[in-house]
Amino acid sequence: MKTILNILWLLLSGLWMAFAYLVFGVIACITIIGIPFGLAAFRIANYALWPFGRTVVRRTDAGASSALGNLVWIIVAGLWLALGHLFSGILLCITIIGIPFGIANFKMMPVSLVPLGRQIVRTGQPYGYPSAAAYGQRPSPPPYYPNRP
Repeated sequence: MKTILNILWLLLSGLWMAFAYLVFGVIACITIIGIPFGLAAFRIANYALWPFGRTVVRRTDAGASSALGNLVWIIVAGLWLALGHLFSGILLCITIIGIPFGIANFKMMPVSLVPLGRQIVRTGQPYGYPSAAAYGQRPSPPPYYPNRP
């Protein structure tokens, strides 16, 4: 099902949104200072092509430099990309068939605004590591600590 949704997404919204991220990424990579922004744009372009079955999580090692970089990103590119997702999402929500794709556009708006300090992982890997369910195993129960007097 995810594959069918991703193929339809690619045709309806994915190609032109990924192209917008690629353009901003190439422009950002022209300068040495902009390379981290360009790499973030390329990561999101990949996510914009095939979003179903993947999610965005916060990186635990992101610090103040990511927050400062996100502020610069919002001013330079993030606002325009988020508006592109908003516009595309509204247009897709006009039809009943397009509602899941419109919602996917709305879900991509936060990462388009603040991409630094975020990681794109598969849905079965909420923290970047495969879960036990991904391997067909049941998760282990929490450890048992008996009350000691």
